[in-house]
Amino acid sequence: MMAMENFLTKTPIAHRGLHDKEKPENSLPAFEAAIACGFPIETDVRFTKDKRLVIFHDDTLYRMTGDGRAVSDCTLEELDALLLDGKERIPTFEDFLHCVAGRTPLLIEIKNMGGVKGEEIASALAHALKDYTGEYAIQSFQPLYVKAYKKVCPNVMCGVLATAQVGKDAFGGSPFWRIKARIVKNLSLNFWVKPDFVSYCFADLPRRKVTKFKGVKLGWTVRSREDEAQARKFVDGIIFENYLPEI
Repeated sequence: MMAMENFLTKTPIAHRGLHDKEKPENSLPAFEAAIACGFPIETDVRFTKDKRLVIFHDDTLYRMTGDGRAVSDCTLEELDALLLDGKERIPTFEDFLHCVAGRTPLLIEIKNMGGVKGEEIASALAHALKDYTGEYAIQSFQPLYVKAYKKVCPNVMCGVLATAQVGKDAFGGSPFWRIKARIVKNLSLNFWVKPDFVSYCFADLPRRKVTKFKGVKLGWTVRSREDEAQARKFVDGIIFENYLPEI
């Protein structure tokens, strides 16, 4: 296993930064707070309408900004006019990398985007990271994205995200959503993707496919010491929020 495995398992990873009421999730202050406390950062990346990479979790902007549009329907200029929880702007991926500047490892989730091929997002992300000297790993619920990034950057750790409780909304209303959900739940494409790690919803564990997986196992999203104690029965590392685990 590659040396980068150490950051995934050694230190709990801050989900969308170390966010709270004053520091919105996936904002530069939340990332700075995680760095100050010594935690690696988990974050989310997706395309805007004009194919710029931005840091944002949801498909739509409403929960974090009050705007009802989808991120994919907005240009970067339009997103620049919005604020996360009325406090902080939505960072570009370039902003994010400049902020962190290698001070802590990164776990970057590529969000599943309708109509975006693996080769397209992998190429854009690899280009943005080509001069970045800090440690990072890539993960996604979309196995095609993971496979594509492994092809472009074979020396970077890439993992598959999964859960046993995924619904129709996660697949854009696809008529084949039940088949896709079964693939996600059962890690059915792992034989083809060959991920370096699996990142599974800890509340769904144990699961036979996860137990049998030979690589690194992460559990998300852990929100208390009680959650952590349960998760660590089955995983090597955790992704957390809303409390401070021990380092």
